[in-house]
Amino acid sequence: MSGSHVLDAPDAETACAAVTEAIEEAELVSVFGRCAVDYDGRASSTLGPGDRLLLLKPDGTALVHTDEGHQPVNWQPPGCAHEAFVEDGTLVVHSTRTTPAEELFVRFDQVEQVARYVVADDSELSLSGTEEDLRQRILDDPELVERGFEPRATERETPAGAVDIYGVDEDGNTVVIELKRRRVGPDAVGQLRRYVDALRRELHEDATVRGILVAPSVTERARRLLAEQGLEFVALEPTEHASD
Repeated sequence: MSGSHVLDAPDAETACAAVTEAIEEAELVSVFGRCAVDYDGRASSTLGPGDRLLLLKPDGTALVHTDEGHQPVNWQPPGCAHEAFVEDGTLVVHSTRTTPAEELFVRFDQVEQVARYVVADDSELSLSGTEEDLRQRILDDPELVERGFEPRATERETPAGAVDIYGVDEDGNTVVIELKRRRVGPDAVGQLRRYVDALRRELHEDATVRGILVAPSVTERARRLLAEQGLEFVALEPTEHASD
C-alpha cells in the first residue's frame, strides 16, 4: 500500500528527523526550499542559494532540480549513502559514494516542505516503438531498406562499436545500418560514419562499404551531412502504422 506524509514549513530539526526516518525506512523523500549545493568528486562544483527540489530515492539516487529543464543540476547515482543532520541551524543532506569517491552536500537555509512517500511499484516498463522493434521489422522484411538487401548479422562488432545490422546489398557490397527510433540530427550521422570507416579499414581496400541511417526522420542538417559524406537515409518507423 502506497502512502505519504507531508510537512509544511518545518524547522531544521523537524525536517532533519523526517528525512532521517525516511532514509531509514527506505522511502522516497523530497525536500523543497532555499538551498546551496556543493559537489566534490571527479570535479568540483558549487551552486549558490536558490529555490530547489531535492529527491532522495530508496536505491540511493539523489537528484537536485531547479524550475527549468528535465535534467537535475546535481545528482548522485544509485548505490549512494544518504544522511541528514543540522549544522548551525541549517538542514544539511549529505550523499556519498566510494567508487569513485564523490560527495554531495545540499544545505537548506529555509525548508518549505518535506514529503515522504511509501512507494510500491512492481510493474515493469512496457515500451513500444523501440530500436529493437525497428530492427525486427527489417529482419522480418529486409526490402523495407531496399530490394535485394540481405541481413547477415546484428550487433556486429567493429573497432568503432557494434553495428546494429550488418549485411550485403544485391551487388554483394557491405551495408552498415544504424537504427534510430526517433528523429535524429548530425550526431547519428557521425556515428554511422565511424562504423563505415572502421569496416573499410578492416576489409580489403577495394571493398565498397555503404552506410544507411534508418530512422523516422532526420533534421535538414543531418540530411546535408549524409549527402556530403556519401551516406544514405531510409525513413522507417519502429512499428507499422495501420492504414486508415
